Order: sequence, then C-alpha cells, then structure tokens
Amino acid sequence: MAIATTNPTTGETLKTFTPATAAEIEQAIDRAAEAYGHYRHSEFSWRSQLMNRAADILDTNKKQYAQLMTLEMGKPIKSAIAEVEKCAWVCRYYAEHAEQFLADEVIETDASKSYVSYQPLGIVLAVMPWNFPFWQVFRFAAPTLMAGNVGLLKHASNVPQCALAIAEVFNEAGFPEAVFQTLLIGASQVAEVIEDDRVMAATLTGSEHAGASLAANAGKLIKKTLLELGGSDPYIVMPSAKLDDAVDVAVTARLLNNGQSCIAAKRFILDQEIAKNFTNKLLAKFKDLKIGDPMNENTNIGPLATPQILDDLDKQVSISINKGAKALIGGEKMGDRPGNFYPPTILTDIPFGSPAYGEELFGPVATVFVVENMHEAIALANSSEFGLGASAWTNDPIEQKHFIQDLQAGTVFINGMVKSDPRLPFGGIKKSGYGRELGKHGIHEFVNIKTVWLK
Repeated sequence: MAIATTNPTTGETLKTFTPATAAEIEQAIDRAAEAYGHYRHSEFSWRSQLMNRAADILDTNKKQYAQLMTLEMGKPIKSAIAEVEKCAWVCRYYAEHAEQFLADEVIETDASKSYVSYQPLGIVLAVMPWNFPFWQVFRFAAPTLMAGNVGLLKHASNVPQCALAIAEVFNEAGFPEAVFQTLLIGASQVAEVIEDDRVMAATLTGSEHAGASLAANAGKLIKKTLLELGGSDPYIVMPSAKLDDAVDVAVTARLLNNGQSCIAAKRFILDQEIAKNFTNKLLAKFKDLKIGDPMNENTNIGPLATPQILDDLDKQVSISINKGAKALIGGEKMGDRPGNFYPPTILTDIPFGSPAYGEELFGPVATVFVVENMHEAIALANSSEFGLGASAWTNDPIEQKHFIQDLQAGTVFINGMVKSDPRLPFGGIKKSGYGRELGKHGIHEFVNIKTVWLK
C-alpha cells in the first residue's frame, strides 16, 4: 500500500508521501539512541509537565485533529473528537500516576535491603493501525515516554498525516528532539527497524498476520513484543437483562467507528427466550441509522477505510448468504454513491463453516446466534480462535459469576460495552494477542523489572 491520504468518502487521493530510505531510518534510530541516553535520567516531575502539556495541545486542537482522522480513514466526526479527548485523558492519567507505578517496591528478604526497581528499556517501536489513528498511538506513547523510554512510530500507510501530527504534538509539548519520532515507512521496512540492536522492544496493534510477522522477527533476536490483534467479541444477552438497555448499547458496540474496531461486539449470542424481541428491536434501530458524509455531525455511519476492506467484507457476507445466512437488513455494497460505503447489516441463521460464523467481520455487520441456555452461550462464545473482549448482559448473580470465570477473553464486561480505559489493563488471549496496555500493568510491559539485593 502506498503511503498516502486517500479520502474514503470520495476515493480521491489527496497527498502522497515517499517512504523513508534505509539511510533515513538509520539516522532516526541514531537520534533516538542519543535522545534516550539523556532522557532516561530525567525527573518524573519534568516528564509529567511535558505530558500534561501534550494533553492541553490535544484539547486545544481537538477539532483539527478530528477532521484529519475523518479525512484519512472515515470515522464520524463526533467519534473522532471523542477519540482526541480520550488521548488527552491517557496523557494526564500517566502524567499523574507513572511515578507511583514505577516506584521502588521494597520486599523483605535475608538481605539488608531488597527491592524491585523499574527502569526503562530504551527505544520501543510501535506499529499502529489506522482504525483509531490517534488513540492507539497515545495509549502506547503516554506510558512509554513516562517510563523514560523513547518511541519510534510506524503508523498505517493510509493515515500518514495523523502520524506526523502526533509527532508534532510531542514536539510542541517540549519533549526533547527524537524522544518520539514518526517513520513514514512501509510494512516491508519494519523488519529493518526491529533488527537494529538499539531497538529493544516492539508493540503492534493490527492483524494476526502482521503480529505474527513482527513477533517472529523480534523473537529471533530475543526482543520483547506486545501484540493486540483481532477479535470476534461475543455479546451475550440473557432473559434477566434489561433488554432495551442491551439493545441501545448493542448498536453503539457494533457500529462504533463504522464497525471497524477489534473490540466491537460482533457476535450477538441471544437466549432463545428473548432472541426474537431483541433482534426486532435491533433491526428497528439499524433502519434509523444515517449513512453519509462523516464530516456531518448527524451521520451515524461513514465509509470503510479502504476499498480493500470494503471488498473483503462484501465477500465474507456474500459467501455467508450463499451458504444459507439470512440478511435482515443490508447485505451488499451500496452502488449508488462513491466511496467505501457498506450498509449496516444483520445476519441470522448463520451456518457453521461460513465466514460470518468464524471470521472477524471488520465493518458494520452484526451476526445473530440463538442458544438455549447460559452454558450453550459460553460454549459458542469460546469457540472462536479470538479472545479479546466479551460482553454479557444478565442480572442473575450466578450467571454473572459463570460469565466472568468461564468466558475466554482478556476483558469481560457485565451489562456494559467493552471499551478500553486508561485505569484498567487491556489486551487479549488466544489469537487476539498477548501482553497488556494501560493501567499499572501497561506501563510495566516496557521496563526492566530489576531485582536489587544489598547486604
């Protein structure tokens, strides 16, 4: 994929960029290594000042950054503004708590003194996706920089202006030159970066294929990686749930970001007692959604990010329908307009072995499954190769306990929508990846947890 800004609403390519050369990559890593030598010794209070300043810059310019996101990848403008606000939140959160999270931890042993010290690793490479082009980066950068590391960003090739804008936020906030740098490079150049001896670790949010490739390259060199990959999150609704609340949240949970979210609710697993009522209510709400220009504040659903994503989703749905799935609404491309638009779609009667049954559908498509009881719901939810998030709706304490204990996911929400929160660790299991971002656990991913023993 070329490094370019292509408006997904119109299909027009607005700006292209030349990938960095091997020499330019080498220079960037040189600068990062030099910056780390000084930055790692800086005071937490000073880093906090800079990170709070970055948050202020984000708040001041949130409409500008939101418009840039919407232009490059098509998310509705209201969602884009909310994303920038969340980035400011994560900056302030780590500015306030990083020193506490990384304070020496005294442990009594046979030594005169023994403790755990948390120290930075060095240069950390971040390979980030296009679907939340600001949030995914800031949830990496805020803890990483507060820990005393320096960051190199390889962003998705369809959001280059977002990538450059993020680097400018940190520059404007006063972080030393090269503490955070954006590399405009293609996927084929990532190995060149991770193989450099001065790059100590890497984090990736993206596809299973991309994660496996990065992990393989890093593993050969015994370098730490963190992966947040795909998901096919279950959204389970039981008879004791407040049905209207469950339906209202379901619409947002499935269609946020035009349905292009790893933690979107994708498989709606409904107890047979409430399945028909829930599905009818969900269908009514899908019919009321407004599809159109994502810059318009009244728009609910904008375009998918790229033509390839549109084609892939359309193929998955078409094959599933040909195998016997039923589309209650949507189910095919919108041929009456330019851009990468796909209508909100609900699929039922989904046969085993069809794409809609087992694959991740990255777009505004809800898949509905009907089960007889809680145990069948859990079994179906866990049958996926993914394990990122799960949402279960029930007011039965026994059911709640079973869902919490038995759902195979890194995150379980009861009577709520799965979402990331700076205060809580976030990540998956199985083919959804490993490691945790956010919270205290997230900042510990890229530090040397050093044991110190004195006699």
